[in-house]
Amino acid sequence: MAKQAGDKDVRKLQLTGGATYTLSLPKDWIKSHGLESRDGVQIDWRPSGALRLTPLDTVEDAKRITLSTTNIPEGALLDHLMGAYLSGTDRIIIRYLEGEERAIKRVIRTFQRSTRGFEIEDEGMNKITLIALINAGELPMRSSLNQMFMQLNSLMRDILEVFAGEQIELIEDYDEREREIDSLRFLIERQAGIALDSYKVAERLNLGRRQAVEYANLARSLERMADHAQQMAILIIEDKGQTKLSIESAPLNQIPIWQEAIRTLMINIRTKDPVEIESARISLKTAQDYLGKHERGLWSGRKNANKVLFEDHISESIRRLCAYSRDFGETLLNMLTHEMMITERMQE
Repeated sequence: MAKQAGDKDVRKLQLTGGATYTLSLPKDWIKSHGLESRDGVQIDWRPSGALRLTPLDTVEDAKRITLSTTNIPEGALLDHLMGAYLSGTDRIIIRYLEGEERAIKRVIRTFQRSTRGFEIEDEGMNKITLIALINAGELPMRSSLNQMFMQLNSLMRDILEVFAGEQIELIEDYDEREREIDSLRFLIERQAGIALDSYKVAERLNLGRRQAVEYANLARSLERMADHAQQMAILIIEDKGQTKLSIESAPLNQIPIWQEAIRTLMINIRTKDPVEIESARISLKTAQDYLGKHERGLWSGRKNANKVLFEDHISESIRRLCAYSRDFGETLLNMLTHEMMITERMQE
């Protein structure tokens, strides 16, 4: 019976010429890769101590999937497109019934706004083909994280300026900024998934596979922060500036503390200073406790209910920003600890 991926085999080392150890390779593996005598095989020594063997001329197969509206529940095409995108598909073929073209194209436009790099390659009779134009290994994941942070930080800065007296129009594009952050998060999750399947993509990204997964965790934390920034913008716009809050008092006086902490954490994706990371997390925890206490005190005494409710929601969102930023810092510490462990193992 032919061996398959996942099967295990034990082979003994042989000493050749008194100085070189040799190991025979499984014949099925040789055949499956189309190798012959004298072909090159790359050997990588992994941090875990394992050896990885790869044919030098390996060409990665393009991933493709076909989606048919006859096999997908009504209204679920977008979910299936997003699933294909996150799974690392390079080409998506959509087949549909007569009369569905307009609705299908509307879903495709929504999909393209929510993702990065997919364009229509071909349109045929009741068929549309989408193809990925961005190679997963080309755009550094840290760059995408930085773009997410800049969008989030700019929205929070504008929110603070609106409370300080600027026009509400300054934050009316919150939905566009949120969509940009979401698309970057999806891109990072797509890259992380592809890196898990392909070590070559991980190498091009200059990341280990574990690091790629942790980058996806960082992206999720930033995306959750952006959700609360968006909620704050919606509250302010719906309130039409009627409720006044001082930027010098709670809860708004904690926004600069959050800004400084998340900026420090973003820098430490590169610098990896455990003291700075922990210091930022401590300041965020202090801000969380301060805001929690502030929220509990809002409902005491006679106050305007609308103002109290507005302020409570704003305070809760800022507190959640701090909480997700602490999660962000915890992920950084996990990454740092893992790197230290690998370095120590290599030095033994």
